[in-house]
Amino acid sequence: MRLLMVCLGNICRSPLAEGAVRAHLDRHGLDWVEVDSAGTGGWHAGEPPDRRSIAVAASFGVDIRAQRARKLVRADFTHFDWLLCADHSVLRDVRAAAPAEARERAVLLLDWAGQGTDAEIPDPYTGDAEDFRRVWTLVDAAAAGIVARIARAASGRIPG
Repeated sequence: MRLLMVCLGNICRSPLAEGAVRAHLDRHGLDWVEVDSAGTGGWHAGEPPDRRSIAVAASFGVDIRAQRARKLVRADFTHFDWLLCADHSVLRDVRAAAPAEARERAVLLLDWAGQGTDAEIPDPYTGDAEDFRRVWTLVDAAAAGIVARIARAASGRIPG
């Protein structure tokens, strides 16, 4: 299974989600799942995550310093099984860019992870450390839900 976390600039929400999901997958021995992240915009391409994202992830024992921002590209729609979007505007932009056969695989991250129908991850970029901590709480809970979903799918109980 291949999962792509998507937010706006790929320096706040999606790097945190990628880090949280990787950490949960590692703890459960699900190393066959590929996880990456991207942004709908390329403003920060090549840059590390926002320093506040790095700090909050580190405070929970997750190192995201090696990640680099990148823009969503056409190949992502064929390479990844699911494109997990931070909010409705990101989802709208991803689906608008997607070929018809990939649109249904672009979904809200929290929804797919079983964390609430139509639930969004707020963008903390203009906020403070507490906003980043709130985002971490959301993506960490989502990561646990994703691992549970993958484990159920691997055991044949639900589709991936």
